[in-house]
Amino acid sequence: MTNGRIFHSSFVISFHLFTHDYWMRQALIEAAKAFELDEVPIGCVIVQDERIIAKGHNLTEQLKDATAHAEMMAITSASAALESRYLTDTTLYATIEPCPMCAGAIVLARIPRLVFGAYDIKAGACGTLYNIPQDTRLNHQVKIIPGVLDKECAALMQEYFRKQRNV
Repeated sequence: MTNGRIFHSSFVISFHLFTHDYWMRQALIEAAKAFELDEVPIGCVIVQDERIIAKGHNLTEQLKDATAHAEMMAITSASAALESRYLTDTTLYATIEPCPMCAGAIVLARIPRLVFGAYDIKAGACGTLYNIPQDTRLNHQVKIIPGVLDKECAALMQEYFRKQRNV
């Protein structure tokens, strides 16, 4: 066995050591970091070959930067780690459905797979309001797996906004 593959005479059996739930829990850890900073609690991890190559959480208030979304932070970090603007052979895990800006960045980075937790009825651009990553008019389409740990992801957002209303 080497690197997630079992070799047997004339065929190869591939398997994954970790599940989507596992990686989404890692993204939830990032979201909790944003929560502690009084940021909207969205987290993201980018995975390649069964390991996290980049992490991010919202930092829009801390950095005073409207583009400092979890996905953007993680994509920037992953591009630096791989020394490439193209993040082929990766999977992006986000706790909340990406917005139009982040969905566009996912397409531009050529990320082949997006897994997200809860849908975003106000700004979701990966199936709710728009479906940018799967728009066939664009030169790259993304496989989307929605709803992974959606209750946990939504609960953190609800707790954050409840806290904001009580301040």
